[in-house]
Amino acid sequence: MAQVLSQAQDFITMVFLAVGLTAFNPWLLLLLLVAVVPAFLGESHFNERSYSLVHGWTPERRELDYLRQTGASDETAKEVKIFGLSGFLIERFRTLSDQFYQQNKSLVMRRAGWGAFFAAVGAGGYYAAYVYIISQAVRGQISIGQLTFLAGSFGRMRGLLEGILSRFSSVAEGALYLQDFFDFFHLQPRIRRDKTQPVRPFPHPIREGFRFENMGFKYRNAEKWALRNLNFTLQAGEKLALVGENGAGKTTLVKLLSRLYDPTEGRILLDGYDLREYDPAELRQEIGVIFQDFVRFQLPAGQNLAVGRIEQKDNQPRIEQAAAQSLADSVIAKLPQGYDQMIGRRFNGGVDLSGGEWQKIALGRAYMRDAQLLILDEPTAALDARAEYEVFQRFKDLTQGKTAVLISHRFSTVRMADRILVIENGQFVEIGSHQELLERGGRYAELFQLQAAGYQ
Repeated sequence: MAQVLSQAQDFITMVFLAVGLTAFNPWLLLLLLVAVVPAFLGESHFNERSYSLVHGWTPERRELDYLRQTGASDETAKEVKIFGLSGFLIERFRTLSDQFYQQNKSLVMRRAGWGAFFAAVGAGGYYAAYVYIISQAVRGQISIGQLTFLAGSFGRMRGLLEGILSRFSSVAEGALYLQDFFDFFHLQPRIRRDKTQPVRPFPHPIREGFRFENMGFKYRNAEKWALRNLNFTLQAGEKLALVGENGAGKTTLVKLLSRLYDPTEGRILLDGYDLREYDPAELRQEIGVIFQDFVRFQLPAGQNLAVGRIEQKDNQPRIEQAAAQSLADSVIAKLPQGYDQMIGRRFNGGVDLSGGEWQKIALGRAYMRDAQLLILDEPTAALDARAEYEVFQRFKDLTQGKTAVLISHRFSTVRMADRILVIENGQFVEIGSHQELLERGGRYAELFQLQAAGYQ
């Protein structure tokens, strides 16, 4: 904005000087353009080339950032040391950065060469104008006063025009990057409320539950269906366990239930209405989810729990209650500053936790949410046997009257659910209680016997 306003000021000054030069000799204006415009055009061209280079190297620069972070992070330090990856990471970083350097160097060299050429052309036009003015004075065609005026006006106009074109080039270069900035803010989420349709209020409480009707989902640019032909009902107040091998589609189903994605085909109904008729933000307010790859926020312990319902971050009794429900209170009790203790090593004074301790904090977020639907994706993967038993004893009590979805590979955990849904390769296989599925002798019984054999 400062540059644009300076442009207006200099332009007004230049117009008055141009009028004076034109009155004495209009050819001086042509020489002035020859002195300044070529350099401006060259600068504009190389500004665009520089932007194209930076824009075209976006994936590689992102990889450079990733390599830098991987090589310097406390989260990766153990494996970098154990597997001897430092040389590999350094070499890859050096290869990419050298390639970028060489391309940038080539551009800079060409820019400098053409810049020198245009500067020579400009200097030639500039001094040619002075030679012309002086020659007119020597021949007596103009007076000393006119010589002084023309020389001063020409020099002043050259400075103003160079300043205007230079600022214009700078603004144009900034606009190239600024357009990316504005494009980013214009991005719209793919899952959003349809403002042209009336929004259905979320039911309090949920009465019928969630029904999947011929539901299928495929990720973008994927050939294989993640889920296909799912037909079942998650009843209100029911505890449903999802069982299947890795990649079967269990976590994808949870993401669809939370409306992080919409089905590719079919639909999901909540109390008889399509999930798309509800406001996504309101829907997610009523769902508490802890994914197996939960985030380890580098925040104080209390705020780490409050993430589950961040507007309650100052509600200390509620935070402490959530900690007690998830057994995170025993973890926080050992911290030097309690709920005010910074967790993680990113900041000074931070204290890191074990995997199981982090998982208890993450579980506390789900209880902090106090939602109608609770989803736990491998919630005890990092817990020892005793802690797992205690967590699920509390889980049964704390989800009384609530709908819950549980994903786990441990059948001692799964059998606590009211019903168990077995998924294989994204397809519905069978559903029923633990005892019903064992008596049926299907896929669930086979997986159960395989795991049980490992304990015999």
